[in-house]
Amino acid sequence: MRSPAWTWDELLLACALVARNGWRELRVSDPAVTELSELLRSLPLHEGIARKLPEYRSVGSVSRKTTDLATNHPAHAGKATKGGNLDKAVIQAFIEHESEMLQAAQALEEGIGSGQLTLVPEQPDEIAEDGSTALEGRLLARWAISRERSPELRRRKIAQARKLGQALQCEVCAFDFSRMYGRLGDGYIEVHHILPLHIAGPRETGLDDLAFLCANCHRMCHTSHQGASWRTPDALREEMRT
Repeated sequence: MRSPAWTWDELLLACALVARNGWRELRVSDPAVTELSELLRSLPLHEGIARKLPEYRSVGSVSRKTTDLATNHPAHAGKATKGGNLDKAVIQAFIEHESEMLQAAQALEEGIGSGQLTLVPEQPDEIAEDGSTALEGRLLARWAISRERSPELRRRKIAQARKLGQALQCEVCAFDFSRMYGRLGDGYIEVHHILPLHIAGPRETGLDDLAFLCANCHRMCHTSHQGASWRTPDALREEMRT
């Protein structure tokens, strides 16, 4: 049995380590490499292969991956090691969106460290239809989508709106299910996290963190486009206007 190829989420964490180290590789003896090896082996990926393959994401393999990422950075003066296309894509994402990528890595580390992320089941929309993932990676998308689908959060958000006399309509296009479908649509609306998890942080979701959306606008807020798979209602309204 061979170790599976590195995923975006794993490369995100490894590249964050390299970026924090000034885009220099890290040796096997570095405690940060050991910590990352343990973290990667605990990720809910590859169907429990960490239990079957002791050498999976070992300190040696993690150190070698930091070398690939460091030497394939465009600013590296020496010879590059053989990094894959996904390595180069993650490096480019860090160059263009370093702050967001480091935030995503921190949120992922906190989610695994707290044990919350390992409890979240796979979600249908955590991977785009073309098989790609967005900047924050598959696992953070899984976590955020699962929270949006919490029946209790949605119920509380709707109850709050009714108490305040607010209409249950889409905050982007103003679609109202009850106005269109009568009693069938009464009380129906979807909720969306205004900020992605890697920006908001893995904290308890408040009702003010949620927005009402119709199904169409909700799907558009999550559709991967130009590296992003999360839009606020304001951003989607601007997209529609332009």
